[in-house]
Amino acid sequence: MGNSLRCISQEQDPNQKKPSSVVNGNSSEKHVRRLSLIPSFRRRTLLPSLSCSGSSTSSTSKKGGIKTKKKIRERHHQEHHHDHEKDSLIQEQTLAATNILFSQTPRNSNSAPPFRRSTSVVYTQPPPAAVAASVGSVSGALTPKKSTYGYVRSSSNRQRSSTDPVLKPNQLLDKELKVEGAETKRFVLVHGGGFGAWCWYKTITLLEKHGFQVDAVDLTGSGVSSFDTNNITSLSQYVKPLLHFFDTLKPTEKVILVGHDFGGACMSYAMEMYPSKISKAIFISAAMLANAQSTLDLFNQQPDSNYDLMEQVHLFLYANGKKNPPTAVDFDRSLLRDFFFNQSPPKDVALASVSMRPIPFAPVVEKLHVSEKNYGSIRRFYIKTMEDDYAVPVSLQDAMIKSNPPEQVFNLKGSDHAPFFSRPQSLNRILVEISQLPPKKSS
Repeated sequence: MGNSLRCISQEQDPNQKKPSSVVNGNSSEKHVRRLSLIPSFRRRTLLPSLSCSGSSTSSTSKKGGIKTKKKIRERHHQEHHHDHEKDSLIQEQTLAATNILFSQTPRNSNSAPPFRRSTSVVYTQPPPAAVAASVGSVSGALTPKKSTYGYVRSSSNRQRSSTDPVLKPNQLLDKELKVEGAETKRFVLVHGGGFGAWCWYKTITLLEKHGFQVDAVDLTGSGVSSFDTNNITSLSQYVKPLLHFFDTLKPTEKVILVGHDFGGACMSYAMEMYPSKISKAIFISAAMLANAQSTLDLFNQQPDSNYDLMEQVHLFLYANGKKNPPTAVDFDRSLLRDFFFNQSPPKDVALASVSMRPIPFAPVVEKLHVSEKNYGSIRRFYIKTMEDDYAVPVSLQDAMIKSNPPEQVFNLKGSDHAPFFSRPQSLNRILVEISQLPPKKSS
């Protein structure tokens, strides 16, 4: 604090004498000179005069000193004038480039911008040919050179380009979206295996800015729940906090239920239990199971190459000894970025690496039983993450969509397995769009 005050006082009164430590040239002199706010040309003339000792100097030395000062000031003036001319030239070039850019850009045009936006593409149930083509593209995408860990790195990673739009915090909300006339304005978000309510923080913020009421649930043994994951023995025990939430709703109140990853199986369980309280169900790269199917059955349908990748990331825990079935599945933290979050910001990867918890194994192997009367009466929508999702590949998502068709499918391009991290604005737009779909007319 003392040094900084000394610097400020030097700027206010240049004629003030420097402390003895500066004159004597000890170590503090270097520190003060480095922080000094006096221009360099002054410092070169003042400091030598302060270091002189003895009687008054001769008139010759005074005249020489005056001439030296004048030369230094003239040289500084010339340099300043030269810098001013360079700044003027740069400013003129900038204005000329701006005029050229605006002259080549059509005014009041509705044409597409020169860069590709990662907006979602809405399409209805794809035909079998489209499904087969997408499956083929995924198998082809897994052939490039593998990383040191043995799985494929995303080929779409790239540095930010100068043509990419720079978003400010207040631009995260798409102001064109409207929420008037929605059947319900309440969302309930169900996290995936190993995640917690914390993963929805961006989605909660964006939806609330649109006027929605949003609830994110921590399932048993997840997030802030203190329950030991190894002691969870059934799907009903795992989804108990979600069931408790529905018990607290008013009899006529409805919500939009959203699930990610293994949260799809959990929300399906709730859909069978509370069909009258759910207006729409949205699966985000989630396990959308058919009747009498388990999540383990679903993932066993993957090609061997994908299964090998999953084995590298997942670590089985045996709380009851290795002679008994696993009790939970944990993650190799060093592989989280490339497997789950290859398109997500580093701060979100760091958040996940310290927040993710093991997945209980018993609910994963339990077969789900749903009926057409309850589960089938709820409108279902699927948000499909595309090329960079290695946890639930496109081929597996297409297989689920084909065997258990939803009402509508939405493509979310450029997303990894966690679109709430990597593409929060695009995900928010789709969620709001689905909330605006009018109720189906009863036949």
